[in-house]
Amino acid sequence: MHQVRSWVASAAVGFVRACVVVAVTMLVPAVWAAAVALGIWWGAANPWSWLAPFVLVCVGTLALSRPVCRTVRHLVARWTATVLPDGYRQAGPVTQMSTGFWWNGFGYERTSRDALLDQRWRIRWRDPANWRDLRFTAIAPLTAGVVAAVPVAGVAAAVLGFSQSALPARLLGGLGLVVAVAGAPYAWRPVRPVAVRFLRASAAMALADRVDELTARRADATVTQAAEIRRIERDLHDGAQARLVALGLALATAEKLMATDPDRARALMREARAGAATSLTELRELVRGINPPVLNERGLVDAVRALALDSPLEAEVGADGQLRLDPPVESAVYFGIAELLTNAVKHARASRARISLARDAGDTAVVVEVEDDGRGGAEVRAGGGLAGLRRRLAVFDGTLEVTSPAGGPTRVRMVVPCASL
Repeated sequence: MHQVRSWVASAAVGFVRACVVVAVTMLVPAVWAAAVALGIWWGAANPWSWLAPFVLVCVGTLALSRPVCRTVRHLVARWTATVLPDGYRQAGPVTQMSTGFWWNGFGYERTSRDALLDQRWRIRWRDPANWRDLRFTAIAPLTAGVVAAVPVAGVAAAVLGFSQSALPARLLGGLGLVVAVAGAPYAWRPVRPVAVRFLRASAAMALADRVDELTARRADATVTQAAEIRRIERDLHDGAQARLVALGLALATAEKLMATDPDRARALMREARAGAATSLTELRELVRGINPPVLNERGLVDAVRALALDSPLEAEVGADGQLRLDPPVESAVYFGIAELLTNAVKHARASRARISLARDAGDTAVVVEVEDDGRGGAEVRAGGGLAGLRRRLAVFDGTLEVTSPAGGPTRVRMVVPCASL
């Protein structure tokens, strides 16, 4: 009895899935059939009777190809746990260059609106995935669609056969019912190999996506570097440079007053010495912001521990031994952790944090997790700090994952491929 129930349930689920596959894969051919019917209905007497069906076929196919492929990927992932990356080109960041023009990954525009509009159209119509989707919409109905239609046709034959009183019709209806029940658990399954074969990204598409990604990263790195240079110049101009100029003037004045007013000259010398000490402190802070000395001298783990000690949070640091990485990678990870701790204090209002640094199983990447007990709700928003951190890690093929439900805790995971030293 249990086997019978299992078979009935399998047949019922399979029949529903087969109907779904037929509905999805036959959607574009249905548009073609509607176009043909429209041409026939208008008749051959109208010399323009072919134009409307032709336009309907072109527009309908282009408009439905991507939604059909997305739906098939979703069904395959849900039914068979086989995830098929879509391989569609993603829009990169639109950034303003130092010249005032906006770079969208393809060209320069005068305004951000024009850059976004140009980027959207270029990505949509120059994406090689369009041809792959069109090919799939033409192949799927003749493969997975035809097989999935077998139990559907069997049920239709059973209904028609049993509605007739003639014996041959009833026998045909019984045969259709047997075919439907026997084939329902398996009729939908060809959609998986067909989707895997024709919907996966080709090597050329993967290469094109990689080139576009690297181009976007190069532009973003250029913008970030220019902003960092401007910040350093501003800090030097407003801080140490101004103090050094004042120090020179004070020393020049003290030199003139040395013979006539020694007390005033000594006072100016004391002020100059205090200014020199302050300038030295500012220069050290600036150097520490560019590349902390502790990071070069003691490595990433000790630098993060020192950062945790200076943080107002009660921070705990756990590390998998002494991680020695390439200097650019160490710097990116260090400043990423510093930004996350700052966000935990400023936005999440956290009181405690836990930082872990470890190598992955293959010893090919460093995995950093930062967790705080704040109020949560952190998101990677366009133009936000987390989005900027994700772009900086992407320069090293790194990834950033944020898990921050409302009420906390917030957990951020950074994975940066690297070779340990």
